[in-house]
Amino acid sequence: MRHVVITGGASGLGRAMAERFIAEGDKVAICDADPDAVAAFSDAFPGQIACVADVTDEAQMTAFFHQVDTAWNHVDVVCANAGTGGPAGRIEELSLSDWNRCVEVNLSGTFLTCRWAAGKMRAAGSGLIVLTSSTAGQFGYPLRSPYATAKWGIVGLTKTLAMELGPAGVRVNAICPGAVEGDRMDRVVAMESAASGKSVDEVRAAYVKGVSLRTWVTADDVADTVLWLASPHATRISGQIVAIDGHTETLVP
Repeated sequence: MRHVVITGGASGLGRAMAERFIAEGDKVAICDADPDAVAAFSDAFPGQIACVADVTDEAQMTAFFHQVDTAWNHVDVVCANAGTGGPAGRIEELSLSDWNRCVEVNLSGTFLTCRWAAGKMRAAGSGLIVLTSSTAGQFGYPLRSPYATAKWGIVGLTKTLAMELGPAGVRVNAICPGAVEGDRMDRVVAMESAASGKSVDEVRAAYVKGVSLRTWVTADDVADTVLWLASPHATRISGQIVAIDGHTETLVP
């Protein structure tokens, strides 16, 4: 039985990951900024740890990690998954506050999670950290500069932590989901439609056209990949940027 921590774990990709690990008989601790989603998770999975916490708030995250430390004597897998899509628009149209919030959630929140996980796992001499980047962390992404910047930063953090923690027996990888079906991407598509002047159908079609398999992916596709990374079949996989996207060719519509 593994002990797994997932940030942003009450909905979307994080919840799909949590459900996969729980189905395998693992213990899971999640945090999320949405109190309603956390309450729903707690109702669905009694006996697991579920906390309301904003990943950019150091005090809230310290309290969450303290609860995990108190309940468990070790952690096997940490998924630094919490993120936000940020604003859409040309860079000259964006506010500094919107930029900062996007970078803080996607990158600084990941830093706080990885800092805690690194200390725990280095001392234990084992563990896996999975960071959630995006295909936007591999390509230029017009009208989404804050998001792309943060997700590229996660790729750099992954490579660096794999080097720092590898000698201690700790693996670090990033996943790069493509366009994932669900409420979150519906909101992103609507936002990009408003920013670009294209219809929602045109934006959705552009995402599909830019993928070799001509398809979107599902949260289950992503969760299955994370489960594999945490399995004995991936014990030599570290420092890798794993795309789950049907092979993105471009994010330029």
